[in-house]
Amino acid sequence: MKTKLLDVVALTDDLPEYNLRRGQVGTVVEILAGGTAFEVEFSDRDGRTYESVGLRPNQIMTLHYEPMEIEPVQLVRA
Repeated sequence: MKTKLLDVVALTDDLPEYNLRRGQVGTVVEILAGGTAFEVEFSDRDGRTYESVGLRPNQIMTLHYEPMEIEPVQLVRA
């Protein structure tokens, strides 16, 4: 998974110690340890941050707003 700064992500696991649950949406605000961890900020609908947590890549999934770009297929003629 390629995650970059300001990607919108969702949790893949519950984190009860932070009052966060699977599916909670956050924003990557810092890339840590050479890309092996990410600081993810969780905010309410008014933009107020209520939690900021360092997470491993397997704890988040990147959310996408656009369809996947598909490479055009080239036909090979025999």
